[in-house]
Amino acid sequence: MPRATKIVATLGPASNSPEILEAMIRAGVNVVRLNFSHGTAQDHINRANMVRDAAQRAGTEVAIMADLQGPKIRVGKFAEGKVMLENGAAFVLDAARTELGDEHGVGLDYKELPRDVKPGDMLLLNDGLIVMKVEAVKGLAVHTTVVMGGELSNNKGINKQGGGLTAPALTGKDMEDIKTAMALRADYVAVSFPKNATDMELARQLCNVAAPDGHRAGLIAKIERAEAIPELENILRASDGIMVARGDLAVEVGNAAVPALQKRMIKLAREHDKVAITATQMMESMILAPVPTRAEVSDVANAVLDGTDAVMLSAETAAGKFPLETVKEMANICQMAEHASDHNLDASFVGKTFGRIDQSIAMGALFTAYHLGAKAIVALTESGSTALWMSRHNVGMPIYALTATQASQRKMALYRNVRPLLMDTSSDRDTALKQAEARLKGKGGLASGDLYAITCGEPMGAPGGTNMLKICRAD
Repeated sequence: MPRATKIVATLGPASNSPEILEAMIRAGVNVVRLNFSHGTAQDHINRANMVRDAAQRAGTEVAIMADLQGPKIRVGKFAEGKVMLENGAAFVLDAARTELGDEHGVGLDYKELPRDVKPGDMLLLNDGLIVMKVEAVKGLAVHTTVVMGGELSNNKGINKQGGGLTAPALTGKDMEDIKTAMALRADYVAVSFPKNATDMELARQLCNVAAPDGHRAGLIAKIERAEAIPELENILRASDGIMVARGDLAVEVGNAAVPALQKRMIKLAREHDKVAITATQMMESMILAPVPTRAEVSDVANAVLDGTDAVMLSAETAAGKFPLETVKEMANICQMAEHASDHNLDASFVGKTFGRIDQSIAMGALFTAYHLGAKAIVALTESGSTALWMSRHNVGMPIYALTATQASQRKMALYRNVRPLLMDTSSDRDTALKQAEARLKGKGGLASGDLYAITCGEPMGAPGGTNMLKICRAD
């Protein structure tokens, strides 16, 4: 059976060539992440064009995800590029400082830090490798004692233990970057550090205003702040999916809390018919090594078993020595984990009610195909909603989504267990069903004699109009 879990790969210096990118797509990349923390607007447009060209050569379509930088909650620069901080040393984080930093203190990119902290607060810098205790706030200077020292270099991030930094999720740069993302027709926009649904609603409004020709990007909320956890369901309702961004989240809530939160977030996303991406350090050792550690293999496999839609590679493909090998290893781990997973569809239907006709048809197709042991489920869909609903349940058979809309095809590239295909269908229902079967047989998804379930809407081509389920045996 083809791989169900999708792979998101970050584009960077290690993969920023047409040949390597095409090879990565052929090896299993479904979504390419453009990191808007680096590069100009034109750089991103050029990379998006390269992604589209590489996908076309590979004979497939991939989604493009524009990942916004978010607020720069970071220290400034040091005269020597870095300093070594000793335990017990005094260190000043000064929002008014203009000169380069030294072992006694440094300036701040995030000027609001003095307003956000008080004596006794714990600050975690450089992903929690450096810990400082706030002793006093004097004007724009935060006086601290180093609790856990080490090397601190230019522009490293700052987190407050337990959360509470007031930086807005969308900066002026992000608002400009949204315009660029819409200009290159990004399929998804990932919003960094949202605290609540309002942050996501604002991002959607900005996307809709900037979008050309009615293009609608999916919004992914990156769950990185402690404040986002109690607001998770509201954030989900305002988004199209979430990213379990385990780096900053772990710094704010503690490493030990993250595995349970990961499982909860993926489960909630599936229950709300949203997508989930699991990210951060999944194959970190492969930045330098040609094989992953056993712990990384288990990490990726457990995310798959949790039901994540996608697993994400960051520096591994952006700056690592083995971007192609990393994608191949990750694809193999996903397939092995899926093969071992439990397909108990009935349990996931308990207590569920469906108020919409199109959603009821989608669930009916799942239930019927599962109990008949069908080879596949086929959905003729305009928007992709039918395929999304089906993909929220672990049915153990591929879901082929046939759409006449390229934007829908690309967006569905992120949905777990969905194989989106572009196909113009006849406005006549019976002809359209025959066209769909022929397309699937041509792609190797069906063979003569195979049983399959197919859904569509009458009249054909109306979004949200799925109202028919048919069980067929391929000619």
